[in-house]
Amino acid sequence: MTLSREILATYRGPGAVVRRLLRQGPREDRALMFVMAACGLFFVAQMPQLARQAHLAGTELNPMLGASLLAWLVIAPLLFYVLAFLSHLAARLFGGKGSGYGARLALFWALLAATPLVLLNGLVAGLVGTGPQLTIVGLLWFAVFVWFWLGGLVASQKAAAE
Repeated sequence: MTLSREILATYRGPGAVVRRLLRQGPREDRALMFVMAACGLFFVAQMPQLARQAHLAGTELNPMLGASLLAWLVIAPLLFYVLAFLSHLAARLFGGKGSGYGARLALFWALLAATPLVLLNGLVAGLVGTGPQLTIVGLLWFAVFVWFWLGGLVASQKAAAE
């Protein structure tokens, strides 16, 4: 399936998509592409909010964009690798039989599949600003992300046991 169809399929059942991706074999290049694409879209989602902040504060936008770019495309992927490792260890503590690759794929895919809501959150932050609307969209994004991540992680642990 194409990437956009896989993302839509994730909203119907995240475990099935992760199992399908795992059946394609361990491909670190694919996992890296997922996390880098997600982080790139997270950076794009930050742009409206940063533009709003720069305008309201009367400061330059470019330094804010540069810091955000560094954070999302250099630092965040490394932190997500650490988070995936910790989730792999936690799954092992609870009897999981999955691999580190399965834990990475579950986290990275959850990040990428939830990016449409991240982009919506960025638009709300840029156009509306802080308030109940931003809180609701942010909570929706976080809930969907956790659902995708845990569903994918459970599927990766079960797929390894089969």
